[in-house]
Amino acid sequence: MTMQEPIGAAIIGCGAIFPLHAGAVQQLDGVKLKVVVDSDAAKAEQAAAAYSCEAASDYLTLLDRDDIQVVHLCTPHHLHAEMATQLLRAGKHVLTEKPLAHDLKAAENLVAEARRSEAQLGVVFQNRYNDSSRKIREFLESKTLGRLICLKGIVTWHRDEAYYTDSPWRGRWSTEGGGVLINQAIHTLDLLQWFGGEVLSVQGSVTADALGDVIEVEDTAHASLRFADGVHGLFYATNAYLTNTPVELELVFEGGTLRQRDDCLYLTRDGRESLVCEPPANLNDAGQIIGKSYWGSSHQLLIADFYDRVRTGTRFAIDGEEGLKTLRLIDELYQSSRTRKSR
Repeated sequence: MTMQEPIGAAIIGCGAIFPLHAGAVQQLDGVKLKVVVDSDAAKAEQAAAAYSCEAASDYLTLLDRDDIQVVHLCTPHHLHAEMATQLLRAGKHVLTEKPLAHDLKAAENLVAEARRSEAQLGVVFQNRYNDSSRKIREFLESKTLGRLICLKGIVTWHRDEAYYTDSPWRGRWSTEGGGVLINQAIHTLDLLQWFGGEVLSVQGSVTADALGDVIEVEDTAHASLRFADGVHGLFYATNAYLTNTPVELELVFEGGTLRQRDDCLYLTRDGRESLVCEPPANLNDAGQIIGKSYWGSSHQLLIADFYDRVRTGTRFAIDGEEGLKTLRLIDELYQSSRTRKSR
């Protein structure tokens, strides 16, 4: 591949998140979506027709194709590590939806594989690209508000029985690897550790408050986090609410407080509150809503950045090592819940 040649892309998995990836790829100059893959051949054919590309039912057919440089993984969690490993060994750049894997050991093995590969491994934590997240990082790095004292993240969403029964891989330890922590609130945990820095300890618990007779995993979790430099964190997440509300974030500094609510970021300083940034438009070029606002709407920005890094040969910031940080935090929270001790 030269700088002038288009980058050939493939997407594996044509489920709920697939349109965000396919739509983002189609909007990129110098990138061509060539193949979509799904084990359900009819689903792959339908997706291929919608995006004017080839369809396949076996991802292994991608390994020997020289015209495909980047592969997106939009598959169930337990398939990520094995697929990514095979693709990296074939020299393909891999952009995987979170999490890296359904368990920590598989994720660690995948990251070790990525270290040996010349290809890039990227993880989709799109909320790092939200305007509010970037503004928060600017405040942290500039230290204009002084030292960070504490921070919290709250996720109150809704997942009903049908969400799990319609996709049987969900709600099971062997395939999803967890519940609200590893599937929904992983994005908020990622932001908390990205803002707070190194996590020294975590203590908390997980429960199934609403769907214990449907799922093996948790639908509710809470934790107390201790970061380096004495920063304290608080986290709460549930899928047992009756609607999906925007994620709430708060960071308390010596010289002011940043609060994200209703997808807006506010700064309170000297008793006065000011708007720092508004929610993104969340629309594509045709004026259609992209994804769901409570997910965060920055898939397009993250995917564009990943392709820029592939094209220029520079490191993508949210690589396997970064993805591993949040998965380790989740694993420690599960262990803390089992032992009732700090990890």
